Amino acid sequence: MTNRLKFSNKYIIGNVGIINKLSPELNFSELNKFFDIQCKIDSSIDFDIIRPFTRDWSNIQGEAQLLVRPQTNEQAALILRTCSQLSIPITFSAGQTNLTGSATPQKGVIFSTKNLNKKIFSVNSKKKYVQTTVSMPLEKMRNKILEQTQNTLYYPVDPTSRNDALVGGTLSCNASGFIPGNKGATRYWVDEIEFMLINGFSLMIKRGDYISIDGKFILDCDGRTFIIDIPRYKRPNIKNASGPYSSMESEIDFIDLIIGSEGIFGLITQCKFNLADKPKNFLDLFLRLNNENQAIRIYQFLFNEFNGDMSQLSALEYFGHNCQKYMKNKEFLFSNSKEVGLYIQIPIFRGSISSKSHEWSKLLLKFDSSIDLSSINVLNDSNHWKKFFEARHSMPDNALLETKKLGGISIITDTIVPPKNFKKYLLKIHRKLQFHNIEYLLFGHLGDCHLHFHLIPEEHQQQLAFEVYDYMVDLSAKLGGVYSAEHGTGKRKINDFKKCYGKNAVTMLKNTKSGFDPQFLLNNGNIFVN
Repeated sequence: MTNRLKFSNKYIIGNVGIINKLSPELNFSELNKFFDIQCKIDSSIDFDIIRPFTRDWSNIQGEAQLLVRPQTNEQAALILRTCSQLSIPITFSAGQTNLTGSATPQKGVIFSTKNLNKKIFSVNSKKKYVQTTVSMPLEKMRNKILEQTQNTLYYPVDPTSRNDALVGGTLSCNASGFIPGNKGATRYWVDEIEFMLINGFSLMIKRGDYISIDGKFILDCDGRTFIIDIPRYKRPNIKNASGPYSSMESEIDFIDLIIGSEGIFGLITQCKFNLADKPKNFLDLFLRLNNENQAIRIYQFLFNEFNGDMSQLSALEYFGHNCQKYMKNKEFLFSNSKEVGLYIQIPIFRGSISSKSHEWSKLLLKFDSSIDLSSINVLNDSNHWKKFFEARHSMPDNALLETKKLGGISIITDTIVPPKNFKKYLLKIHRKLQFHNIEYLLFGHLGDCHLHFHLIPEEHQQQLAFEVYDYMVDLSAKLGGVYSAEHGTGKRKINDFKKCYGKNAVTMLKNTKSGFDPQFLLNNGNIFVN
């Protein structure tokens, strides 16, 4: 174990001489010819080809002059080294499913990872890991693991965008899925990464091998030594995607620093994930409840029953205020318009669905002996599951359509607070929105005390809605939470980061970035303004 990382030039060694001969006055047309003709890299300055890469799901408009789509690490290293030599900004682009603009370029080169190292993929069933490229679509990777292990192992992280997101994007923002707790997020499962610096040097890094000492890492590469000061701002120990990993102590694993850093430090080219034993089945329950307080009480009851380990569930999802109004198949799930809903997914490793159902019947009656067990909807039937799935995914889509009809801009919060302040936070936000008569719905990950308020303002309420959003961010920070539990920071939430962690945290991150990227060329505008 050491804090000194010795990076190799194995991918760049044959091209340094060529790059050093490039004129610093090279324009993008000439650079395109250099990449395309001389280096055989897929490269384009055609705006019609570049345009689809200038926006991600955040819908923030971006700008770039050149698109490159490398296929190998050698090509990736050459691109990074060249851009560093010419002081050209680079924006990494994966599946573009992020909601915060982290893949939106501001200028310069778009570096698409969609074709990078496509042939790298292997599953080790005995040691329970998968080695994969960053260009693999997440859901494709998850399915291939199931196929190659005969459904005995799986990769548990399953964000809503898993069909479109690439593995590299999930690493970049520490994407999370439905499983509550640390096991629901990407960082927990990462055992090894290959990491490439902007100068083209790279290193395979295994968890536990590189730990900071006195708050520092030392990077040896290209005949120079770089000192990396780790960020030391206080980071709440809850579900968290609000900027790079930090620690007020002197020790941090290098892998933890990189996962969730949104590409501002360098490029991950491949990764090894640990895998979990796949449950032989799941019990899927949907509970109709009288009100939000009852849902919170169930969460608190289960939290105590599981001694705080909510990852014993694979989902605990809440469907609250106004969800029925924007939900397809609501008659299938609810008996009246005032009810709220709770979806619980329980993994089954031993026994049957029937025995697990009996076990949970007793558990729910222990919570409240008056519960009508016959009203609980068991979703294990394929037709029932299909209806529930359609209901779950129809809400945000219908809410967005309503926002467009009203002429406003939809706002979806990603705030989270610790369990002890959860009920207080919800009560204050409900009162604020209802006082201002702003339409909204509430749903999300109750297992993490992480719910999304989806604001649907009318056109004349837009500025007021933004002010209410700011109030939510401020309140979450005041109550020990953060502004982003799963969506990241990107370019859209840089002010939220500053408000949550303070100006000193921004300074710390700039110091950390300067060690990796002295010219501040990588993913400019993510997390902070240079």
